[in-house]
Amino acid sequence: MILSRWYWFGFVGSLALLAIAYFYFQLELGLAPCPLCMFQRGALVGVAAFCLLGILFSPKKVGSKVLAFGVTLSSIFGLAIAGRQVWLQHLPADQVPECGPDLAFMLEAFPFQQMITTVLAGSGECAEVQWTLLGMSMPTWMVGIFVVMTLLSLKLLFLKERSYFSGNFGR
Repeated sequence: MILSRWYWFGFVGSLALLAIAYFYFQLELGLAPCPLCMFQRGALVGVAAFCLLGILFSPKKVGSKVLAFGVTLSSIFGLAIAGRQVWLQHLPADQVPECGPDLAFMLEAFPFQQMITTVLAGSGECAEVQWTLLGMSMPTWMVGIFVVMTLLSLKLLFLKERSYFSGNFGR
C-alpha cells in the first residue's frame, strides 16, 4: 500500500518535471535543451517508466525491489549527468569545451558508443547558464531533485514491509 503512493508520487513528479521542461522552458521561453539536458530528461523518463510499472502491476516483495532498483539507477544516472553539467558550468571560460553538434545530428552521424562518449564529455552549450532561480541554474536544481529521488528510491529499496493485519498486535 505504501509503495503504491510512492510509485504515484514518482510517476506524477517525473511527468510534471518533463512537462515543465518541454512546455515552459523549451516552448514558452525558447530554451533549446543541450545534449546533457536531454539525457537528464531520459533519466526522468526512466523513473516515470519504473513507477508506472509499479502502479500497473502492484508488485510484491521481489518485484517491488526490482522496480525500486530501476528507479534508483535512473535517479543516479540523472544525478551524474546533472552533476557533470554543473561542473561544466563552473569551469573557467578558457577551459570550457568547444560547442559540439546537436544530439539529433550525433544520433544520425556517430556510432552509438561515440555519441554517448561525445555527449558525456560535454560541450560549450552545456556549460552555458540559460536560466536561474534563486541564483541556481537548472542543472543545479536537477541535482537536488535527483538527490531526493535517489534517497527516496533507496529507502524503498531497503524498506521492510510490515503486516498490520497479521493479528500480531503489540509485538
